Amino acid sequence: MLLDINTYVGHWPFKQLQYNTCAKLLDRMDKYSVDISVVSNLNGVFYKNTQSANEELYDELQSDNNFRGRFIPFAIINPIYAGWREDLEICVSELGMKGIRVFPQYHDYEVTDPSFIELVKAARNRGLPVAIDIRMVDSRQRSWMDIPVFVPGEKSDIILKEWQLKNVIPIIREVPDAKFIIVNVANGLRVNDEELELLKKADILFDTSGRSMSDLPDLIKKFGKEKFAFGTHAPILDYLSGRLRIEYMNDSEADEATKELLRSGNARRIISI
Repeated sequence: MLLDINTYVGHWPFKQLQYNTCAKLLDRMDKYSVDISVVSNLNGVFYKNTQSANEELYDELQSDNNFRGRFIPFAIINPIYAGWREDLEICVSELGMKGIRVFPQYHDYEVTDPSFIELVKAARNRGLPVAIDIRMVDSRQRSWMDIPVFVPGEKSDIILKEWQLKNVIPIIREVPDAKFIIVNVANGLRVNDEELELLKKADILFDTSGRSMSDLPDLIKKFGKEKFAFGTHAPILDYLSGRLRIEYMNDSEADEATKELLRSGNARRIISI
């Protein structure tokens, strides 16, 4: 079984996307023998009211019986938006969302913000995983409307918020018994010994889409085989790299049982399906 833990529908304002509807994504899934995809609506990254995007996704999933059983919806929640608690309740109890996705960089809050900590605890209490994107797109493909950060004292210098794994450590430390999915890790997984122990004890998954996953055998040795899951970051990234990082490993690097954990077993555990 193949379960893609990281896909989207919707639009990205700075880049033309392919297969960014449920119908087109399903065609892609069928072509490459992917059984199920976790999906969120990209529009929620940019809407002031993210609930509109969650409702759009729900309506799209309800529009075709072929989508039934093939998609697992995750709600995009912004914890600094006043109505997020009601949004979360509606998404879980009425819209059937099985997890949440958050975008601190784009919604402009720190991972130590009290509202975000409250959201993660609320997700934990409901048994829902919290998915956090290390980055959405390569910052070299930037737009003047993207998320700039001015370097202190250097008014002419601008950098973009491209996170590393260390950037999400504080929220894992704050709520160590929550479920976390960290996707598109592109800027390194280097952590100190204390942080490594924290990650090993946490119920956390890294998807295979980010470029830092290129040496997956060594990462499995370091973090453990229960910490990784197939993910594509489609349609922003290509559809095959996340899968190839699993399948290219030889038997000495990952036996068939380990590959099955990465293909779907670890994802089914953290989503509770």
